[in-house]
Amino acid sequence: MTSPGRSDQQAHSHHAEAHHTLANALLRLKRPGAAIVHYAKALAITPNHAEAHNNLGMALQVLGRLEEAAAHYEKALAIKPELVGAHCNLGSLLRIRGCPEAAVAHYEQALLTAPDDAQAHCNLGNALNALGRPREAMAHYTRALAIKPDFAKAHNNLGNLLQRFGSPKRAMVHYQQALAIAPDYAAAHCNLGSALLSLNRSTDAMLHYEKALAINNDLAEAHHGVGIALQALGEFEEAVAAFERAIRLAPRRSDFHLALAQCKRFTADDPRLAAMETLARDMIALSDNNQIALHFALGKAYADLAQHQRAFAHLAAGNALKRRRTAYDEAQTLRRFAELRATFTPELMQTHRGVGDPSAVPLFVVGMPRSGTTLIEQILSSHPRVFGAGEISDFRESIPNVNANDAVIGVPQAVLSAPALRQLAARYLDRIRSTAPTADRIVDKMPANFAFVGLIHLALPNARIIHALRDPIDTCLSCFSILFVDEHPYAYDLGELGRYYRGYHALMDYWRTVLPPDVLLEVRYEDLVHDLEGQARRIVAHCDLPWEDRCLDFHQTPRSVRTASCVQVRQPIYSGSVGRWRAYANQLKPLLQALGVSSEPAP
Repeated sequence: MTSPGRSDQQAHSHHAEAHHTLANALLRLKRPGAAIVHYAKALAITPNHAEAHNNLGMALQVLGRLEEAAAHYEKALAIKPELVGAHCNLGSLLRIRGCPEAAVAHYEQALLTAPDDAQAHCNLGNALNALGRPREAMAHYTRALAIKPDFAKAHNNLGNLLQRFGSPKRAMVHYQQALAIAPDYAAAHCNLGSALLSLNRSTDAMLHYEKALAINNDLAEAHHGVGIALQALGEFEEAVAAFERAIRLAPRRSDFHLALAQCKRFTADDPRLAAMETLARDMIALSDNNQIALHFALGKAYADLAQHQRAFAHLAAGNALKRRRTAYDEAQTLRRFAELRATFTPELMQTHRGVGDPSAVPLFVVGMPRSGTTLIEQILSSHPRVFGAGEISDFRESIPNVNANDAVIGVPQAVLSAPALRQLAARYLDRIRSTAPTADRIVDKMPANFAFVGLIHLALPNARIIHALRDPIDTCLSCFSILFVDEHPYAYDLGELGRYYRGYHALMDYWRTVLPPDVLLEVRYEDLVHDLEGQARRIVAHCDLPWEDRCLDFHQTPRSVRTASCVQVRQPIYSGSVGRWRAYANQLKPLLQALGVSSEPAP
């Protein structure tokens, strides 16, 4: 027979659970204030109800009461340390508050209890990505999708990393899967737009940004994307307006300020500069990513005003913070440059000469970023028989059995047989042909393809290659001035940047010795800006094309240009960037030393 005390205890427990259940329903109905009342009643009856503490934390977090929310998550874990939801919720709150290391610890603890919890894997991926550990993040997003294939957020987040690693086509697959699962997923529409932008499909990108804004017109990221698309299409005034809409919605998003800075020149009385300076006064309150973007934006603004010391101070600070959050193995990268020379010996190049696909469709423009590759592509793309595909990763992704995320990859020996070379060429040609089926020539302007010049020639012996060269100090300073969208891990330290440049330059010197003289054309940026017609005629002739006068009016060619040079190539040729480094000579000593050149005082 049950004692009266026991019966009262059961009744109290029943009442507590009833309040908890009602609170959960109210929270699902987006009534967090009402839910809090009933969670509190449940806890008044049963103070050690771990799930009620956890769910009360969720309701408080929805209302922005983060300190109280954290306290209840911690109470839940003190009562029930293995409560997966509380670890995940506290981890997410810590990540929001800028404590990704602590967040990682909670997500990892959750996975010790529930190793197949897809949400915990996805959350851990988010935290690792915030810590600058994107490859580890990718592994957890992939694991989340293996557990739960219809996990729309994991598809979206994995797509973001693939996009960041320069694989927009692979990213698109995941964004499209996210949208098949959740058609009203505004962020996935926005991100799909960004992937399409990377493929120079600016008009298609605009459609997805508009879909995102139709779902949520306050999505600042989509307004920012519209600005990027308009900028790529040369619509600069409209782009500025879109960036300003994004900034009004999210005034502390420094990447939006950076996009605006890259689209216009600043004047001393510019209110946009004043807004950035105000934001910089509270720099420590910004996340690392926003601090980095703000430093680069201010560096650009002060450079426009010829305030070179202030400009460089911000560039140095932004690069230093970015470098601390970027994984880069310099020794491995330089070793792989040497390995490429050792693999593509003169004997190998001679033995395999002519065994690849005879297509003359591809035109490769290679070199360092910021060396004039976009200008060369724009000249070629102004020719009616040429399509400019932009910076595409199709060649790298056509090579089998490589880690496409590595900064510099090796070439598997299995690729170096005649059948394998023809298969590689066929895969690559299929990919680029899909973008421009009727073009006589297609320009692949991926600068980093300089590492594959030997393999390109063996697979596509009739493809023409153009090497863009620019003064090494100007090139490196320009790289140091840019916060790249994709991965350039060598670019954020002056010494590493200079040594990378020397490694690249030595490799290009080597390719010149093992290629037939009619395959590789070197075009110096300084020669191009001082003799546009003469150099443009060299470029067009090298590609076995008849001359077209419209190649001299490249700035009027209506096409999408999605690189840091998109503003410059919409203007007639100018030489203002030649010798730019001299204004910063005193600050560039680590770079000059790494490049092996002597410093000169600024004039």
